Formats: sequence, C-alpha cells, structure tokens
Amino acid sequence: MKLYYVYILSSRTRVLYIGITSNLEKRLISHRTFEYPNSFTARYRCTTLVHLEEFTNPIQAIEREKELKGWRRAKKIRLIERSNPNWNDLAPPFRPGPSLRSG
Repeated sequence: MKLYYVYILSSRTRVLYIGITSNLEKRLISHRTFEYPNSFTARYRCTTLVHLEEFTNPIQAIEREKELKGWRRAKKIRLIERSNPNWNDLAPPFRPGPSLRSG
C-alpha cells in the first residue's frame, strides 16, 4: 500500500514549510542537501521535520496540505507543539550514500 505524507519542516528560527510527498526519505534528502538552491526551503534553511501525517489516499493528503497551508501561523504552531513540544527532528539524521531500505 502506497503512503503519502504531509509534513512540516522548520528552520532554526522556526520558519515553516509545508509539503507533500510519496517518498519521504528522498524528499528529506532533497531538502537537506539544498538540491534546489533557490527553493524556499534552501533560502530559509528549513530542514527539521517537526510534524508528519500519513495518508493512504492521495486526494486526502492533498486536501490536508491545502488545509494546513491555509491556517494562520499560530494554529500551525499549536499543531506542532501538541505532538512535538520541543520541536525535535522527527526524521533520522541524514547520512549520504545509498538507502538502507530494500525494495
């Protein structure tokens, strides 16, 4: 079953970025290596995964991403702090090289 992820990244100064992907590992590597140097996440150094939601239905994931993007900043912060009050990075540290996952 394919999963879709809606995620929030944060910079050290808590600039927020909301995204959606079906390949979280690849997407995080892209953000953390600044693959696209002119992108929002590269300019503001948004690399810390502070919130993550999983979906099996891509339409629901897209709707949720749009919903979160429409929220005021304070509401986004409350969402993050409910499950991640210390704004810890929810992803494992990035290690260059091939993925350890099979398949």
